[in-house]
Amino acid sequence: MTTPSFPAVPTQHTAARAAAAPEPRPGIRLAGHGLVKRFGATTALAGVDVDLADGEALAVTGPSGSGKSTLLHCLAGITSADEGAVLLRGEDVSRLSERGRSLLRRKHFGFVFQFGQLLAELPAQENVALPAMLLGASRKDATRQARQWLGSLGLAGMETRRPGELSGGQAQRVAVARALITRPDVVFADEPTGALDQATGAEVMKVLVEATRAAGASLVVVTHDENVAAWCGRRIEVRDGRVVGAAR
Repeated sequence: MTTPSFPAVPTQHTAARAAAAPEPRPGIRLAGHGLVKRFGATTALAGVDVDLADGEALAVTGPSGSGKSTLLHCLAGITSADEGAVLLRGEDVSRLSERGRSLLRRKHFGFVFQFGQLLAELPAQENVALPAMLLGASRKDATRQARQWLGSLGLAGMETRRPGELSGGQAQRVAVARALITRPDVVFADEPTGALDQATGAEVMKVLVEATRAAGASLVVVTHDENVAAWCGRRIEVRDGRVVGAAR
């Protein structure tokens, strides 16, 4: 993976963020320092510090409304924190413009959501190939890569099935393949088993953890389920917008 480089847009928080961000520790791929996010009068994040090592799987746990999904969104560049800094391989990406954040997500991050968010009208192989094509790969090369990923995740022979023709677990495997096809630095999974039964959820988590590790990606899993969190090598607990506990 190469160090990201994006055009930044100056903001009133730029100097404060740069001053607040300490030097990253060796081996830290992604870090958030002093992250604060407000929605009106509600403070969703109240000064969160978190880091993610190369190849690490981190579970972010906590009850509904604790701020764990907001933390994921700030780390992944889906939204900007009001205060604090996000560093990817030591580079502050929290100052990026909206266009810069979009490019960051496309090139360096992969995503797996609770309901997959696959495009219903496209077959599995095209759902997986799409991120690669958005980065400039030809349809032929992207489809070839997609078929390889689907085969490696146990979906050989299902490449032309549409999401409605797949089981919930199969659809989530397609989502995992889509998240990994661009060889991202980090995969973010937001309640990836929330729509599945316990046995199928365990199968999906096994695939997700093993596939991200094999691809050299780090993994952040947001979950309220202790069984899901147990698949990760480290966990933090978020309550009322703060990290209140950590465990390995």
